Amino acid sequence: MYPIVASDLDGTLLQADHTLSPFAKDTLKLIAKHGVNFIFATGRHHIDVGQIRDGLGIDSYMITSNGARVHNAKGELLFSHNLDENIAYELYHIVNDSPDIETHVYRNDDWLTNRESEDLKNFHQESDFNYQLFEAHSMATDGICKVFYTCTDHQKLLRLEEKINARWGNQVHVTFSLDYCLEVMGAGVSKGRALQDVSGILGYGLKDCITFGDGMNDVEMLSMAGKGCIMQNASPRLKKTLPELEVIGSNVDDAVMHYLRKMYL
Repeated sequence: MYPIVASDLDGTLLQADHTLSPFAKDTLKLIAKHGVNFIFATGRHHIDVGQIRDGLGIDSYMITSNGARVHNAKGELLFSHNLDENIAYELYHIVNDSPDIETHVYRNDDWLTNRESEDLKNFHQESDFNYQLFEAHSMATDGICKVFYTCTDHQKLLRLEEKINARWGNQVHVTFSLDYCLEVMGAGVSKGRALQDVSGILGYGLKDCITFGDGMNDVEMLSMAGKGCIMQNASPRLKKTLPELEVIGSNVDDAVMHYLRKMYL
């Protein structure tokens, strides 16, 4: 029995339409009543996740922006790790003129993008979080949780990943949350690092955590925890990176919820 459960959202807890099923909502409420410390661990923005948590009515820590922000069960900010301002400025411009790649920024409480993004609006079915448009040349560079890029062509994002790593190396942490979403945070930022901090605050260690995820942004969290579980629908790259971990069912079958019920209920 693990006293701490940490889980990703998209492709893990959420259905294909980015909603929580009634079964999932009931399960999360039930395990919370049984004293399990549930932690949201996601690339999503803290405002977005906070609305999801409040809708469930559970006390839960939130690891957001892939570990760049950590909030406690009361919604208070505990940790904040921002991108270097000069790097952030360059990241705004690196593909700003590309017709195929959209640039997005999480800055403090805001989500900003360089063009209209109807596809990403569909992600926020459990909250009313939405973006604002920004101009790269006039965009502020302080308080940047992450900069991320979306494109339907995965190969273009792979080339961008190589370019960013070649330019800044260990000054940034670059990862994919989905095949069409490349994310850039400050050096050392990861869900695993944040989970280590949160588990310590709760009086436990990483060995006391069970984690669930489906993307490359889950690698550290899955590998550092006492037990990591990979979704059946996970990125092939993730499965190849962590071949020793258990692969469970799909998000569309509420596999995490069935796993948690079997373990705790």
